[in-house]
Amino acid sequence: MNRKNLSSGTSWEESVGYSRAVRVANTIEVSGTVSITNSGEIVGENDPFLQTRFILMRIQNAIEQLGGKLEDVVRTRIYVKDIDQWDKIGKAHSEFFGEILPCTTMIEVSRMIQETYLVEIEATAILNHD
Repeated sequence: MNRKNLSSGTSWEESVGYSRAVRVANTIEVSGTVSITNSGEIVGENDPFLQTRFILMRIQNAIEQLGGKLEDVVRTRIYVKDIDQWDKIGKAHSEFFGEILPCTTMIEVSRMIQETYLVEIEATAILNHD
């Protein structure tokens, strides 16, 4: 099995025991991603649209580092603190995926690790698909 783990270098990865993303064969799985920089700064505080855009840029970057591209994404999973903000989150998601049209799920959750996180997104990409 050919496996490649991608780390963003955050302390959470070491303490929890996970990778930012993992590629096995032609599949890339991206861990739940929130709107923080690698140094821990929140991006888009109180703004679910800006948080979603930043998260999707981070996901795109991880996929590209593992040899994929955004067009390879077949599924996203979106966890949100307030489902009433679905339209803002969806608008940002559409900016990235409006033509790709992956499967997606948006679920409201009661809490996230930090109160400032409004959105968390996971993604699956399959490379070289027809």
